Amino acid sequence: MEKTSKRSLFHRFWPYLKKYRAILIFDLFCAALTTICDMVLPLIMRFLTNTAITDASMLTVSAVLKLGGVYLVLRVIDAAANYYMASRGHIMGVYVETDMRRDAFAHLQKLGYTYYSNTKVGQIMGRITNDLFDVTEFAHHCPEEFFIAAIKITASFIILCQSSVALTLVLFTCVPLMALVSGRLNLKLRAAFRRQRSMIGELNARIEDSLLGERVVKAFANERLENEKFQDDNEKFRAIKKKSYQYMAAFQAGTRIFDGLMYLIVIVAGGLFLIWGQIDPGDLVAYMLYVTTLIATIRRIVEFAEQFQRGMTGIERFCEIMDAPVEIEDAPDAAPLKVENGGIQLENVCFEYPDDHNQVLHNVDLTIRPGEKLALVGPSGGGKTTLCNLIPRFYDVTGGRISIDGQDVRKVTLSSLRGAIGVVQQDVYLFSGTVYENIAYGRPGASREEVEQAAKMAGAHEFILDLADGYDSYVGERGVKLSGGQKQRISIARVFLKNPRILILDEATSALDNESEVLVNQSLDRLAEGRTTLTIAHRLTTIKNADRILVLGKEGIEESGTHEELLAKQGTYYRLWNGLAGEMN
Repeated sequence: MEKTSKRSLFHRFWPYLKKYRAILIFDLFCAALTTICDMVLPLIMRFLTNTAITDASMLTVSAVLKLGGVYLVLRVIDAAANYYMASRGHIMGVYVETDMRRDAFAHLQKLGYTYYSNTKVGQIMGRITNDLFDVTEFAHHCPEEFFIAAIKITASFIILCQSSVALTLVLFTCVPLMALVSGRLNLKLRAAFRRQRSMIGELNARIEDSLLGERVVKAFANERLENEKFQDDNEKFRAIKKKSYQYMAAFQAGTRIFDGLMYLIVIVAGGLFLIWGQIDPGDLVAYMLYVTTLIATIRRIVEFAEQFQRGMTGIERFCEIMDAPVEIEDAPDAAPLKVENGGIQLENVCFEYPDDHNQVLHNVDLTIRPGEKLALVGPSGGGKTTLCNLIPRFYDVTGGRISIDGQDVRKVTLSSLRGAIGVVQQDVYLFSGTVYENIAYGRPGASREEVEQAAKMAGAHEFILDLADGYDSYVGERGVKLSGGQKQRISIARVFLKNPRILILDEATSALDNESEVLVNQSLDRLAEGRTTLTIAHRLTTIKNADRILVLGKEGIEESGTHEELLAKQGTYYRLWNGLAGEMN
């Protein structure tokens, strides 16, 4: 993504900040109070100095105590205002960060398979966690710091002009030059922080990949290789971070040079004006104090520059997520799917993957009868899984039409469509949590009794009870504490609980041992009863009793029939079956 302008990023960020404008306005009011308190001290010092020089008799104890009382009240106000800014101001930033993270996560839920196929999870994690941490500080400090700076610079200019217009004009010639140099360095800082954030994502992805695959790493004794790959990314991150701090150091060094230049102007020009009688001693004291305040303000902006650039980078990377197109979404006039029988119709269906335009299906016509058990076989790459993915709209057809009970799947709501379809995959994913929580995921809000009944139907109840804590047993990351067969039966229980009208079995037993395969097949047979079922299988013995078997190849549907009919044709299925039989013998 090309670098986005600051104006555009502020425009995208403003709706989140505007929601808390009441807090923001009062925060800026408190900032104004603290600024006033800071600006009063030089005025008091000017009054005391000029009075002591011109008419010391007016400098009474009462007058000094009154000035002290006024300043004490101002400091109390300053403390209270600072407390609000530090507490409620930061909390406002947390609210903004939370809202942005909520929207980013919600948008990620809408994105399709194509996005996740091309984006590393570590990068996504970095964008919705680390990047948005910086937005908290940005949301609070950005308006506050610039508001304070604007007040102090404007007020300082006006007050300093009252003391000496000429000296003030000479002094403020440094400000545009400082802004120009700072602006150029700021651009480099932002680019450096953007590269830094991107590299953090790569580092997260590397760590995640290695840790999740730690069993493979250990099985191949490749710990050294993983260390080398990690060290390579770690070194790249160090180099990027080193460069960003070099820019930061140059930025700070440049501002300190301008600080010294401004003090030099006050010392030399102010001293000369004092000799020539063009400025009073008290005014010069106040002048120096205001210059000190002005320089302190500029330094705060400089110190905030790093935080500012981190915040802008966080917003920019947030926008990259929000700008990722949602490929599969409800049509404007989408209506809930009404499943009566569960019949599926594919009419002249074509499909190619959007990222590489690889055409997988071409003009496929297929009618699946309600309650029919249909099996899909054929060589890898023939389009079996793709065809099944098109029915619940994990991808959209690029040509033709798919309908369920006469309703185009693109014209019904996604929630109702996917709610009517149950999917059991080869690669079972269990969430980190308990057995109960993973089964209940099939229908949130289901009772304990319903969950246990689903487990019984899936043939999982007995082994679950044998676990240390039964249904409350922790399954580990991705179900690592369970065997393949146990995980598959829990996933089947999850679908039993969902109770869909249409069922898709995507090579659900191909990764299991023989004993587990028998148990899981028994569960799947119970699950398929009374449902329209599509089964993708590499082991042909598991689908020989299907109502109909389709053989998919490069040319689409090459053969169709029952097991006996296809063997009698002595075509592709016959060769696949005999090849399998030869291996089995």
